[in-house]
Amino acid sequence: MAQDSLRPETDALAKIDTTVPHSARIWNYWLGGKDNYPVDHEAGDAFRAVFPGITDLARDSRAFLGRAVRFLAGEAGVRQFLDIGTGLPTADNTHQIAQRVAPEARIVYVDNDPLVLTHARALLTSTPEGTTDYVDADLHDPATVLREAARTLDLTRPVALTMMQVSGHIADYDRARAIIGTLLDALPSGSWFAFNDSVDTHKANAEATRQYNESGAVPYFLRGPEELAGFFDGLELLEPGVVPLNDWRPDPGKGPGGSGEVIALGGVARKP
Repeated sequence: MAQDSLRPETDALAKIDTTVPHSARIWNYWLGGKDNYPVDHEAGDAFRAVFPGITDLARDSRAFLGRAVRFLAGEAGVRQFLDIGTGLPTADNTHQIAQRVAPEARIVYVDNDPLVLTHARALLTSTPEGTTDYVDADLHDPATVLREAARTLDLTRPVALTMMQVSGHIADYDRARAIIGTLLDALPSGSWFAFNDSVDTHKANAEATRQYNESGAVPYFLRGPEELAGFFDGLELLEPGVVPLNDWRPDPGKGPGGSGEVIALGGVARKP
């Protein structure tokens, strides 16, 4: 099992600021996890007071990831995954889903949150046949992401790049397009891109996000449906396209769900 060169856990713990809310910890709180602090509960509860559906959105995003990875590891035959914006470990992480389908799958997680770093060893539990690694890197620095990922992944063979509810950390849309483009350009033909993020057209989520951005936390920027769809330009979109999360290939017997409100969009596409 490959492992990234991790700094001592005490160094990572020393960097954790428990006085300012953090998106990874708040997301963990909404998902029912325990890796969060009172400041995150306060921010998470304030967000939920304005937009009660945020907990469902967090779960829907996780379920979308699960369906996408099962498709990629199964029907698409992908054996390498680059998961950017990992967040804190919860049930059914990318490597667990992929390796249930293909035990030999190789997964690299990328995040730059110190609390996530302290949990890296929990993420680095792979099947004997496969490999799971963790890269401490910033999404804004795709060159470092790719260089470190190449220690575990063969970038001459297809890779599935997954980015779930993370692109809003890049403030400028053109910069976000450029970063994702740089990542995809480095991957060979036959690679895949699985992505979802929230839209700016849902009033309650937009207002809750505005208030969250004023709390002192690292801000998150929502975007319009056309902008989110633009991240797939130049790729071969898989049916049903860029759609509300619960409408993307729902599990048999469940069918599309949700309230009918468009809160977040997601899709999966192949690099030609």
